[in-house]
Amino acid sequence: MLIPRFLLRHQITIEPYLGDTSKGPKYGPATTVRCFLDEQTRSVRSPGGEDVTSTSTAYADPGTAAPTLSRVTLPGGRVTRVIQTKNRDGGGLPTPDHVEIQLE
Repeated sequence: MLIPRFLLRHQITIEPYLGDTSKGPKYGPATTVRCFLDEQTRSVRSPGGEDVTSTSTAYADPGTAAPTLSRVTLPGGRVTRVIQTKNRDGGGLPTPDHVEIQLE
């Protein structure tokens, strides 16, 4: 079961992080993704184990690619980065499967 389409009210643009170069971070081509965006500040743990502050969380369809450190443009124009992405799979239970994208 997926997130009901009527809940995916927002669009974000994701530029996947490809790594660092001598000129700074390198990003892949931008992709527009429909999602539900929750702009709420909360503390989350990064993949490196540090406690960091997340200012927004996007909930998107399974399979949405948003590697850690990817650049994301929110509907209001604010540019942020991905802290981490979590796959939320109900394992066949009647819950919406989705990807949770935690943003700085």
